[in-house]
Amino acid sequence: MLISIIGNASCGKTTLFQALSGIDMNGRDAGNPASITTIDVPDERLDTLTKIFKPRKTVYARIEASDTAAIREGDAKNETMNPKMLHQLRFSNAFLLVLRYFDNGYPVDPVGDYHTINTEFMLADIAQIEKRLERIACQNGKKDNTPLQQEKVLLEECLSHLNEGRPLNTLPTIKENGKALRSFQFLSEKPMMAVINYAEEKGRDMEGVLAEMKQALPGNVPVIATCAKLEAELALVTPDEQAGLMAEFGITETIRSTIIQLSSRTLGLISFLTVGEDECRAWPIQDGMSAQDAAGTIHSDFYDKFIRAETVAYDAFIEHNGFAGCKKAGLWRLEGKTYIVRDGDILTIRAGN
Repeated sequence: MLISIIGNASCGKTTLFQALSGIDMNGRDAGNPASITTIDVPDERLDTLTKIFKPRKTVYARIEASDTAAIREGDAKNETMNPKMLHQLRFSNAFLLVLRYFDNGYPVDPVGDYHTINTEFMLADIAQIEKRLERIACQNGKKDNTPLQQEKVLLEECLSHLNEGRPLNTLPTIKENGKALRSFQFLSEKPMMAVINYAEEKGRDMEGVLAEMKQALPGNVPVIATCAKLEAELALVTPDEQAGLMAEFGITETIRSTIIQLSSRTLGLISFLTVGEDECRAWPIQDGMSAQDAAGTIHSDFYDKFIRAETVAYDAFIEHNGFAGCKKAGLWRLEGKTYIVRDGDILTIRAGN
């Protein structure tokens, strides 16, 4: 799961990246595509299972977060967006939009900044669709191609929606035809989370500002607030020093922890678990995924040769002291391809040779 940190110039993207990564970004190239960090998602269930099985390796669910270059008004129209960054944005799972709420010599307008970025993404999608429709028009005269005609109809509906000033994540057709349109990786289709980055002295005002922002931004864009500069400093000190500073500034949860939870909710992610002497691991999947699809996240062969899944809920496993107790209580089950995996399920996949 890749989360790209986006925003306009001097909004604090790189500072927030430091807060998430614990990497001192002073002197580094802000927005360098190489600025990617991997964050382990804490999971007390996995910690408990590790104590029970004592595996050689424990692997937590992971989030990748990446800093990006600034996005400026007119980038999409003028085709001045960095091609490498554009490629990264298209293959991101979601965006973390940093909105400036501190004085740096320019007017403070977080709502306007949101609309600027959102408009650039819609314009980039419009340009992508128009180019594809031009190619389809060139191919139409050569032969009858039903799939091509179906694609044309879908793209024209997307284009009409965008030309009305509405992002593609508000178009039902996108969800209904996800597989057909997946290769386009439209920017305005992707989930977005907003972080209001405020100066330390503005902290007392943020409750009201946060409420106003939630009213001003679309309902499908969750909004949180943080002082990225302070959080970046916290990320670079020892755990004992961090605890002391958090108590001093009244911080109950780091922005790293908040964003981990927010990202999982925004993307609709749950985790199933696998256990054993070699490895205990949490596997992040989309909520509503079938057992066969979940098996495919472990290995493609498990999807192709899936037979069934041995399944038990984590809570039942703990309550009944393991697999034997769950079997005795009738809580250990064999499930087929269409079983919908639940958060915390412990799965053992049976697959053919």
